[in-house]
Formats: sequence, C-alpha cells, structure tokens
Amino acid sequence: MTTLSPTAKGYILTLSCPNRPGIVAALSQTLFEAGANITEAQQYDDTSSGSFFMRIMFDIVTGTTSEADLRAVVDTMAAKFTMDYRLNSQSYKPKVMILVSKFDHCLVDLLYRWRIGELPIEPVGIIANHPQDTYKDIDFYGIPFHHLPITKDTKPQQEARIIELVDSSGADLVVLARYMQILSNDLAASLSGRCINIHHSFLPGFKGARPYHQAYDRGVKLIGATAHYVTRDLDEGPIIEQDVERISHADSPDDLIRKGRDIERRVLARAVRYHVEMRTIMNGNKTIVFVS
Repeated sequence: MTTLSPTAKGYILTLSCPNRPGIVAALSQTLFEAGANITEAQQYDDTSSGSFFMRIMFDIVTGTTSEADLRAVVDTMAAKFTMDYRLNSQSYKPKVMILVSKFDHCLVDLLYRWRIGELPIEPVGIIANHPQDTYKDIDFYGIPFHHLPITKDTKPQQEARIIELVDSSGADLVVLARYMQILSNDLAASLSGRCINIHHSFLPGFKGARPYHQAYDRGVKLIGATAHYVTRDLDEGPIIEQDVERISHADSPDDLIRKGRDIERRVLARAVRYHVEMRTIMNGNKTIVFVS
C-alpha cells in the first residue's frame, strides 16, 4: 500500500483521442515517472467512432513535480496521441453562473447542495428574468443577483449582458435551472460545452412548451426529466442524465408537474456534479459519463 505524503496533491485527468494500442500503458508510465499514484481509472472504447475515452484520478506522491511540470508532460502525451484533455486539481471548485425564471425549485436545490458541501462549486452569480422579489423567501448567501428582464425587442441586449456577466465573473459553467427562455444561436454557441440545461421532459419526447400537459394528453405512464448540454438545436444537446417516475391515469396535469419538480431537481444536481467532477466527456451528439 502506498502511503501518501502530507503534501500530496490530487488531480483528475480526462481525455479523448483516436483509439490505438498502447495509450493506457504509455499514460500510466508517464504518470509514474512524474511521481503519480493512480487511485481510480475508467476507460471506454467507442467502436462506432474509433475513439478512446478515459478518466483518471491520481496523486503526486513522490518527487517535486509542480502543476506546470505535470501539464508539460501531459501536453507531450497529448501531442503523441492527438488527445483532447482536461486536467484539474481534485480540490478545484468551478465557478458557476445560475440562470433562473419563475420556478425556483432547481435553484433552491443547487444552493442547498452547495451550502452543505455536497456540490463542489463556487456560485458567482444568479441571473433571473424576474425581479428579486419573486425569490424573497430564498437566502442567496451573498451571491450577486442580476435581474435581466427580457422582451422580444430587448432579447439581443439582454443576452449580451448575460455574456458580459459570465465573462466578467470568470464562470466556468452556466446552469439553466429552469430558465424558461430560448437562447439565441449566438448565445448557445458562445456557451457551447459549458452550459447545462434541465428540460422538464424525458427527451427527445415532448419538447418545447408545456411538456407535462402534452404527456397528460397522451396518457403516458412514465414522466421524466433530462439534463443536457446546450447547443444551437433546441433541446437537442448531448444528454448527461435522465430519470423517470411512474404515474397513473388518476394523476392530473398538476400532479405530473408536482412529481416532475422532484425529478428535475435531482437530475440537474446529478448532471452538474458529473460535470464538475469531470465525469463527462463530449462524444459528438452524445456524452460519455463515467459514474463511480
């Protein structure tokens, strides 16, 4: 058993590249030579695309390898195997901007999980298209609140202000916590790969407005929610997490909405956690999700 130094620093590395023999062996040897002890490793070969995906957790336990040195050796590996990769300290907490509309259950749930330490994020702002009085019962714990009302005529200016706030706050991730506005193509493109949406439907079914009423009219027996990355295509982004709940003919649309709120908040929380723990890797229109 390896005994960790009191100064050991943990890292997470995720990568994707064309699949070929020797990737794992070469990467393991490189990390070993950098003084690393691998504590967890998951990998996936996508035979349909010929791509390889991996998530590795490791500690630097010997030598004096700095983060800059570590990034240099990983850069060398990335060049050799044509890798796209992310490398972060295990203690890193991404800065998160949360967007919300009238319904606040997902916002409240994210703030609660952050407050108790379950969700390792640093909220840097809340943007709402409703005034702060709408959320008078919520404790924002000093997180800056930005009221950005929107109309058809002011949408370009409102979205430009969103981008300004995201950039000025240094936000790594934007979470649409039931933000009930359709993002323009320009905004969706600027947030590509760093914006998660919760859709109150088990996509790809019942897209758009009033999905629970659509489900009720169709007499479905299962309802669900979908968390996905935002793209230019409305509700078509790579799916991160989904969940469902059984309902019956006796449930009204209001019952479906009530039950749906519980599904939405837990699905969104899991998706955000998977992202900040670097468990997700984009794979075209899909995602690879390494769940422990």
